[in-house]
Amino acid sequence: MSSESKRKSPSKVFTFFDQSVRKISYSWKRALAGALTTVGLSFLIIYTLTPSAEYLPEGEEAKIFSRLIMPPGYNIETMDEIAREVNDYFVPYMNRLNPDSEVHLKRDVPPIARMLMILRTGMIQIVAECEDPTRIDELSDVFSNYFEKFPGIRNFNSRGSIISSNDGGSRSVNLDISGADLSIIYTVADKAYRRAFEVLDSPQVNSEPSALSLQQPMVEIRPNWDRAAELGFTNQSFGFALSALTDGAYVDEFLLDGQRIDVFLYSRDGEIGSLDELANLPLYAPAGGIVSVDAVADLVEKVDTSSIRRLNGERTVTLNIIPPRSIALEDAVEIVRNEIVNHLRDQGEIDSNVIVDVTGAGDQLQKTREALIGNFLIAVVLSYLLLAAVFSHWGFPFIILATVPIGIAGGIAGLWLLNASGFIFSFFGLKPIQQPFDMITMLGFLILLGTVVNNPILIVSKTIDSLRAGISISESIHAATLSRIRPILMSTTTTVFGIAPLVVFPGAGTELYRGVGAIVLFGLMFSTFVTLIFLPSFLTLSLMTIEKLFPQKEPMSAKILAM
Repeated sequence: MSSESKRKSPSKVFTFFDQSVRKISYSWKRALAGALTTVGLSFLIIYTLTPSAEYLPEGEEAKIFSRLIMPPGYNIETMDEIAREVNDYFVPYMNRLNPDSEVHLKRDVPPIARMLMILRTGMIQIVAECEDPTRIDELSDVFSNYFEKFPGIRNFNSRGSIISSNDGGSRSVNLDISGADLSIIYTVADKAYRRAFEVLDSPQVNSEPSALSLQQPMVEIRPNWDRAAELGFTNQSFGFALSALTDGAYVDEFLLDGQRIDVFLYSRDGEIGSLDELANLPLYAPAGGIVSVDAVADLVEKVDTSSIRRLNGERTVTLNIIPPRSIALEDAVEIVRNEIVNHLRDQGEIDSNVIVDVTGAGDQLQKTREALIGNFLIAVVLSYLLLAAVFSHWGFPFIILATVPIGIAGGIAGLWLLNASGFIFSFFGLKPIQQPFDMITMLGFLILLGTVVNNPILIVSKTIDSLRAGISISESIHAATLSRIRPILMSTTTTVFGIAPLVVFPGAGTELYRGVGAIVLFGLMFSTFVTLIFLPSFLTLSLMTIEKLFPQKEPMSAKILAM
């Protein structure tokens, strides 16, 4: 065989599609089998491989935001002692202060670049940045394990995020527990908190208010309003006087060099150390001279909450439940709803007067997904109307859009393959890829809709031209498919090589667009090859069925194109 004949011989790919399309386009039964096989395969992939959804990509930074939530009654001195102990333990692991620290310290503690500690009422906040960003999860585990040594203190860790709040906002399943009786809703909140650790593997759980018990020591001052009126006190003047004598009262503000300076009024006696001191504080009464506080009001010691949170006017305690990364947000919502809320209701732990709502990122996920589905259906309808206007026909656009589920199946299969084979990247020194099925990734289906229909348009357009020339259905479909194989494969190849770097090369911020790229890349590849079998099958099946149902003497081209 001469070299010229070798160059002209068809490739194996072309020969395969030539033989396959020829068998399909000349047999109604083979066309039916080909269409059913491709449709069945596509829907099987969609049904079995579609992962559970996330809400938004984290856009995470190499920072840990940790909160040590103190039990009720902890004063600032006790919190300061704990903060100093934490600081003394972790400062040696800061490489910038101790360049040789790894020589003698535990190697399982990642080096810390910097650390900030803030003391607030009832809470110590810690912000730590890891020297090696790839070890940030290890540092979070170290924090969690170390803080377990402090009895009664709850720890809540979250990663920093450039998209959501730094408290796991895009993965937080919120339980809003509302009711009229504070003691009942706090009891339900505490049981839901404990149940979360039973059904989820090491979740992070925060709460608002931070304490889940009514054990905050408080002093309630109950004025005797008749006595206060006799002494000339109003509720405003009495409250202002007590504030000034205890924590300080705001008076006014003034400008100094362009800056606003607040003015507060304080007592000379300083901090009140006991209930007796508070009872004996002197007050100047407008109508009675100097009297003590207990002459105007009763002082009652009690335990209660330090703050009351209201949602829609109802007293509310909110639990922020962040599931482990091995559990998708969609699955976590179902676990919280069924294994926590419904379980507590079945056990009679939730009073009939208590309202429990699942909100947060889980609620936003559902709303956003419904909006995306609605927009996708609108895009399909608009595409159909546009194709109907271009082809001046109502049937062929339906055949073209029938390839859309194939593209969707390809995108889902590609996303599954990307996550399943992500460990391969470690062999090349790259970080393994785990791409969640979040709302940004789902936008890839809208983009995919505009790309997968391009190839069917080429084949259908060529088929219509052949039908108008009086060629038979089988010959028209066979010739149209073969004549468009090379341009289809060329355009697909250029698109694949253009999108591939966005998918396979990880880096900071790539989680924002990698999912979209994966959906478009794999969806286009899968739909290209499957469409070359499915579309001839569907075209043959449709046109031959019409020819059998509406037998006429006129040519098939006139019969089909007139519909």
